[in-house]
Amino acid sequence: MCVSLKEQFCRIVCDKATFLFFLLRDLETKKCPRITQNFGSYSRCISGYVTLGATQKTSRIKLDPFSGKCYAYGMISIIDYKAGNLASVVRAVRYLGFECRVTRSINDILSAERVIFPGVGSARQAMEDLEETGIDQAIREFCASGRPFLGICLGTQIILEKSEELDTKCLGLIRGEVIRFPEPLLSSNGERLKVPHMGWNRVAFPERHPVLKGIDPQSEFYFVHSYYPVPVSDKAIVGTTTHGIAFASILEQDNIIATQFHPEKSGRPGLEFLKNFCRT
Repeated sequence: MCVSLKEQFCRIVCDKATFLFFLLRDLETKKCPRITQNFGSYSRCISGYVTLGATQKTSRIKLDPFSGKCYAYGMISIIDYKAGNLASVVRAVRYLGFECRVTRSINDILSAERVIFPGVGSARQAMEDLEETGIDQAIREFCASGRPFLGICLGTQIILEKSEELDTKCLGLIRGEVIRFPEPLLSSNGERLKVPHMGWNRVAFPERHPVLKGIDPQSEFYFVHSYYPVPVSDKAIVGTTTHGIAFASILEQDNIIATQFHPEKSGRPGLEFLKNFCRT
């Protein structure tokens, strides 16, 4: 009986959110074991949906009846943690035809189908803001759910364990650290290179990943950074770039993909990358 009720729940669209809440409450009071166990998850997902607003009712709640995971199907949450201009990310995602919202709400993050974690600036300041708002734990919980997660620039650096920048402890989603480019930084012909690394550069793809589908290996992407990620395991490295030294510019682990470059500012290849992420 429990499974049957949950399957019915999965088929109801989100504009019935209020009805769903009371349905789940009634089911919980009847002590249906799997419903009781996951009631908090369902109600939090519905609460997150209600904040979408009347103009975004195309999203639906999707529930895995076996794992009990619940989220707003088709909705991409872009995390706002006071770490840079998010407008270009929003424009790129909407240009590609995907529904998204900029949010600092834990409910919005945990109820999304996918999350984008962009950012520029200081790792220390970013981590302080994430910890103050509880978004750090929301990110950990979201990534543990297995749903797609994309880090961009600073959002890539602080998913590692620590950063050299002010000796900052980070989220620890991928083992490794973030270090600063050495100075002086020299090219292969002895030319002095600037730090921060700013401008267009190629990314070498040792192994193809679904987010790289349809992207020319000769494509260039836009970078702005003084620090770069150094994962413990080479298996986490999907792409590398050279700026005086070779460094990891795309990381991957399970459902997490992360780029040191800005796909939203990288023209056609960057849009292709974002489209692949939003669809994969």
